[in-house]
Parts: sequence; structure tokens; C-alpha cells
Amino acid sequence: MTEEKLSGSKQDAILVQKALASSDEFGRIIEKYQEPLRRYIRRLARPGKDDLDILLQDIFIKTYENLNDFDQSLAFSSWIYRIAHNESIDFLRRKKRFGASLDDPAYDDDTIALADTIASDTDIAKDADKEYIKKSITAVLHELEPKYRSVLVLKFLEEKDYEDISDILRKPPGTVATLIHRAKKEFKRLAQEKGMNLEGI
Repeated sequence: MTEEKLSGSKQDAILVQKALASSDEFGRIIEKYQEPLRRYIRRLARPGKDDLDILLQDIFIKTYENLNDFDQSLAFSSWIYRIAHNESIDFLRRKKRFGASLDDPAYDDDTIALADTIASDTDIAKDADKEYIKKSITAVLHELEPKYRSVLVLKFLEEKDYEDISDILRKPPGTVATLIHRAKKEFKRLAQEKGMNLEGI
């Protein structure tokens, strides 16, 4: 575990201890995780603004209600991301069950940067085509099944390591590695259907 990560874990441990001692301190957890979780659930579940706010509120309510059950020997960041992941997947299942459409793919700066990185490794990434390619790659990300999109988002956009992803998804690291491999393969297949050559990834 890196020193920076250890420091973050220690900070979280202090935040949790204070929140357990006084409910007023829970606001500090919200302050720290509100934007990262907002970004994560937007990328994973593609909710509209109202649904996004409701999802985020539900995540923090569940976090608060279950804080006493949190095992403080584990990483709090992975634990709260797991709650966010589960709520996002439940949201997607509800949308699918009722046949509701999802919002357009989130086209935020980080997703654009990832698409730009992938596009730069392709055979067709000429300057004139890059904008189209980036938008196409962003669309491909959101066509993936949630189980594949979630591991790619966690690995390449949230920059989580295999241990963190394993904790968040409650899957062994070997299973996580297999999921990432299959997700990249499916990503390439969908991209090739759109006429993109992604042999470089």
C-alpha cells in the first residue's frame, strides 16, 4: 500500500470515528466524497440530474445508516464506492424493468481524456477524425453491459487498483482481471462495429 493511500485511509478512519461519535461530523464524509461519487454514478448509471441527486442522497443515507457496521480494518473508500456501485446497478435494473430510457452518455472532461488516449492509439486517429472518434468511443463505453462498463470506469477513469476494485465489487482479484480483459475485448468488438480499428488496446 502506497504512503499516499495509507494517508488517505488514515484520514478516512478519523472521519468515520468522528462521525460515529457525533452525527454532526457526518457532513465531513459528504464533503469529501460527494463529487467523486457524483462523477462515478454519472459515468456508471447515466442518470438525469434529478435522479443523480436522489441517487447520491440515497447513497449517503445508506452510508450513515450502516456506518456502525463498517469494518474499520478495511478501506472506507472502497466500502462507500461499493454502496454507490450497488445503488447505481439497482437504478439501471429499475430503468430496464420499466423500459425507461437513459440520459445521453456523460461527455465529461475525464471521459474525453480517456477517449482521446484510446483514439491516439488507433490507426484512424488522424486530426480530422479525432473529435468524431472521441465521441464514438464515449458512446461505446456506454453501450457496454454494466458489469463491463463498471470495471473499465473503476480501472481507467477512477484509477482504482485491482485490490480496490475487488473490494468494491466483492470479487476476487483474478475475477476482476478476467472481467477487465473481457470488457476490453467487448469494447473493441463494439468499436469495430462502428468502423474503428482499436488493435492498439
